[in-house]
Amino acid sequence: PAWLRPMLDRATVMRGLRVSEVPETSRIERAGFADKLPRFDRLLSGAHLFERAERHFRRTRRFLELKIPDPPAIMHWTYPIPLRLVGSRNLYTLHDLVPLKLPFATLDRKRYYHRLVERCVREGDHIVTVSESSRRDIIDLLGAREDQVTNTYQHTPIPDGLVHETVGVEAIFGVKPQGYFLFFGAIEPKKNVARMVEAYLSTDTPHPLVLVGASGWQKDGELRLVDAMVRRGGKSGARIIQLEYLPRRLLMHLARHARAVLFPSLYEGFGLPVLEAMQLGTPVVTSNRGSLPEVAGDAALIVDPYDVSALARAIARVDRDAEMRALLSQAGLQQASRFSLSEHRRKLHALYTSVLASPPR
Repeated sequence: PAWLRPMLDRATVMRGLRVSEVPETSRIERAGFADKLPRFDRLLSGAHLFERAERHFRRTRRFLELKIPDPPAIMHWTYPIPLRLVGSRNLYTLHDLVPLKLPFATLDRKRYYHRLVERCVREGDHIVTVSESSRRDIIDLLGAREDQVTNTYQHTPIPDGLVHETVGVEAIFGVKPQGYFLFFGAIEPKKNVARMVEAYLSTDTPHPLVLVGASGWQKDGELRLVDAMVRRGGKSGARIIQLEYLPRRLLMHLARHARAVLFPSLYEGFGLPVLEAMQLGTPVVTSNRGSLPEVAGDAALIVDPYDVSALARAIARVDRDAEMRALLSQAGLQQASRFSLSEHRRKLHALYTSVLASPPR
């Protein structure tokens, strides 16, 4: 009968789910992904864990409970997923509430997402987020208590030795160092690429715009102007270079040598490209929405992302003013130091200590 299906599904998932420890041996060559693998005491893996948890949540509206031997004191789920580790304090990171703030800009199933993040707030021992902007959204939109949500900000590592390496961006991409603007990120409505391209083409800069980003939802609308310029050819078409994907190290080299990074997003929970550009000493033009003013501080040109004319003026200004670029470069390095790895670790340590000192939910 229909009323029995949720209970049967839970029993099937719980009995059929196997979580196995992955032994660390020398048989597998790990050099290719060593920089992506964090340090760990033990590594556990469960096949189709997230899919089963989602199916269980859809049918029961409850989180799937997971049991493992000797669970850690804290289980920090760094993404909202409907799982709870028995015997641990369960923390959930909500980077942003973009599907609720900008529902037209994502393909997320809004009703499912809303139920999921509300349940994270209700069942989690604590909620973690990455900006004061996102923290306020979680409190205002999901009804979380002030003391239940902690902002740790974020850190993003720059590949070791990159600033001392010499990579010929001109030989690889046909652009001169400090002779091009750069956008990198997903090509989707939230990133505001269409307005950015319109603003860029409104300037008389001779420096090309390099777009690096995987094709996302509604990419055709975002790139319609770019495609038209390329098809027409001539000067305007030659001003824009599109690259769908680059390895991270090569992307960071491209960011390091850009005249400026353009990132006028409509909304971000944090905005890693802004921080990455500042860490590399590259000037930034960004948005006054969401968390981006927090991350950029006084170290970037900040504009209304919906105002194409203001964005065009900012691009032209950073293009023509060498002294401003130098000031933004130095200010960016200083601002980026606020989001260092040591500072991120300090915030996480304080958070974990506080959670362990409080009674479990």
